[in-house]
Amino acid sequence: MDIREQDYITEEDVKGLNFIRETHSLRYRRHFRQGLRSHIIEIISSSDIKKEKSGINIVDGIKRYPKARPIKMLRIFRRRFRDLNDALEEIQRVKIVEKYLSKSHMAISCEFLVHYRIHDKWDIMLCGLQDYVQGEILDPWGPLEDVYFRNIFKRMGLKANEIEGVVSTLIKSIEDFVDRTRDMILLGGHVPDLAGMGNLLITRDGNIRLVDINNISKVDFTSHIPLDDRGYPVCDKSIQALYLFEKNLLKRKIPPEDNIYKVYMEKSRLERVSEFERDFFISQP
Repeated sequence: MDIREQDYITEEDVKGLNFIRETHSLRYRRHFRQGLRSHIIEIISSSDIKKEKSGINIVDGIKRYPKARPIKMLRIFRRRFRDLNDALEEIQRVKIVEKYLSKSHMAISCEFLVHYRIHDKWDIMLCGLQDYVQGEILDPWGPLEDVYFRNIFKRMGLKANEIEGVVSTLIKSIEDFVDRTRDMILLGGHVPDLAGMGNLLITRDGNIRLVDINNISKVDFTSHIPLDDRGYPVCDKSIQALYLFEKNLLKRKIPPEDNIYKVYMEKSRLERVSEFERDFFISQP
């Protein structure tokens, strides 16, 4: 079966790919957050997996079982491409995000194209080798308040006297992220998926990082509401998420003539987007 069509893949599926070399030093494990548009695989050192399973001695026979942390994340894109130029256009969209957000606000990924052998034929497949980011989910639709962030950093294990400073750092990081994303929309003509659960992470040092770069939309400022290949209005929902960051978290006064929101936050458009969103969730199995 074509690996792009499988709902679930195992380590053996990954090892069976024609472009994956056999090695005893690395293991492949399905990441608990899976994207609709790609398989997400953790690449982990075999020695770290062994420690996770067998434990390491601390003192007097007491063991600790440290969770193995990925070295990199392997993304196997589900999308099929018409030809090489079609695949290169997809990579170019990722480069636009990288240009505006930089490594400070995204998990940098190295995309590569391979010949995938399936049913005795060769097909173009896009993959990405991405930096691993450890953090907690930032939900744009959640309560974007200090107590919300304080609880997140408390779960991360920060001490009470550390949390206030890190929350302040986070707010500045989100402000920079918002400004860079606005530039990407107005100057680069694209917006990444900010709406999906788990696409944005808060790191322990108080930074916001975009980790899902598979669904990048073109922004055209017309009355047309674009839908992605799954039928979801991701462009509009991403701009709505950006609006929530600006209005509810950064407490900015947004003028009616704002170049982005005067189109995307118009009342009748919001109603139509809600209808598309409802239809999308109804259609899901």
